[in-house]
Amino acid sequence: MAKIISLEEAAALVPDGATVMIGGFMGCGNPHTLVDALLERGVEDLTIIAADAGKTGYGLGRLVDAHRAKKLIVSHVGLNPNVAKQMNEGTLEVTLLPQGTLAECIHAGGAGLGGVLTPTGLGTTVAEGKQTLFLQGKEYLVEEALHAEIALICGCWVDRKGNVWYKGATKNFNQLMAMAADLVICEADHIVEPGAIKPENVATPGIFVDYIVQGRGEPQ
Repeated sequence: MAKIISLEEAAALVPDGATVMIGGFMGCGNPHTLVDALLERGVEDLTIIAADAGKTGYGLGRLVDAHRAKKLIVSHVGLNPNVAKQMNEGTLEVTLLPQGTLAECIHAGGAGLGGVLTPTGLGTTVAEGKQTLFLQGKEYLVEEALHAEIALICGCWVDRKGNVWYKGATKNFNQLMAMAADLVICEADHIVEPGAIKPENVATPGIFVDYIVQGRGEPQ
């Protein structure tokens, strides 16, 4: 059963220099309260794997704004001008992947696979330094699986056993990332009792969630 802990305890589980997956897309589904806790604790030198770099002053973008990341592995950075600024200063390394490729690499990490084959990116800077191979006469780019030490995800309803229901589009990368990290901390909008989420509505089974923290909603 997942353990309910305080935000302070959760932030203490994320050491400086950790590789962290952060769920959400453009702030939708970001674990905003956990981001606040990391900022308050002062964690730094993070390698962040996420769908995007967020927006300036919002969601995980605030970690970038505060220079808490040393590397980003993302698919989109256009809404956070601090990314380009820090790249030009030489303080931030950025690896850009097509969004579908990023999702599949995270999925592969959760499934225990070594990587994925994709034609996307062939002949572009995305393919520089990467292995390619031919399969049934077609060329593919080999993208390695992505795995993290810690995943920070966010669910709408999370029961005390760690089962998660996501509301609408907030599922996005949260569901994939919950399977692709050694330690998973789930921010819950609402912490509910076991049985409150119908089995067919559980998107992330509790077996993947190690810790739960109370987010911006209220326990029910």
